Amino acid sequence: MSVKIRLQRHGRKKSAFFHIVVADSRAPRNGKFIEKLGSYNPNTNPATIDLNFDSTLNWVQKGAIPSDTCRAILSYKGVMMKHHLLNGVGKGAHTAEQAEDRFNAWLNEKTEKITTKESTLGDAKQSKRLADLARETKISQERAAKIAERNAPIIEVAPVEEAAAEVSAEVTETVETAVVETPVAEAPVEVAAAVEETPVAEAPVEVTEAPEEVKNTAEETPAADAPAEEEAK
Repeated sequence: MSVKIRLQRHGRKKSAFFHIVVADSRAPRNGKFIEKLGSYNPNTNPATIDLNFDSTLNWVQKGAIPSDTCRAILSYKGVMMKHHLLNGVGKGAHTAEQAEDRFNAWLNEKTEKITTKESTLGDAKQSKRLADLARETKISQERAAKIAERNAPIIEVAPVEEAAAEVSAEVTETVETAVVETPVAEAPVEVAAAVEETPVAEAPVEVTEAPEEVKNTAEETPAADAPAEEEAK
């Protein structure tokens, strides 16, 4: 029988958390298990891991095979690192004190990284919260300004009309000034003199009596024959 270290799913849809258990490889996912080693909640950032370190290390040394996700979790918590150092002690690569010192140095470095990440995430969360608050404040001010503008009294149009009347009066005054100052074109002096010097045509003398020579000529002219006049008629 092979023993595995794996996850049991719990929680609701899209918000699941897991139990880290030691179970028979043939058992169902949420079936019977041998021992519960801890819990894993991926819904937080960073993920929340609660693990029984000594018991987990004991099962790993006995030959329990972790799943891929559980192996990553155990490496994150240092179980696999401690298992590797203890194997080195068993093979004579280093002493137990050296292994313990190396593990403590690794653990301190890991803790500093986790603390830095948490502080960075906290600062980013705080900055995001302040930015959201500033945005909400701006929206509230804009809404208040719109409401105040909507409830403001109607502005009278009289001042606008008076200003228009003043502008119209200024334009009229400017036009009248331009008309008055414009000189009237005078007629040329030469044309006026020519008109004065033009003589007026005298009326013809009426002829009251015909000259004596015309009268004598009319008397001497013989009258036309009578037959000719009749034919003409």
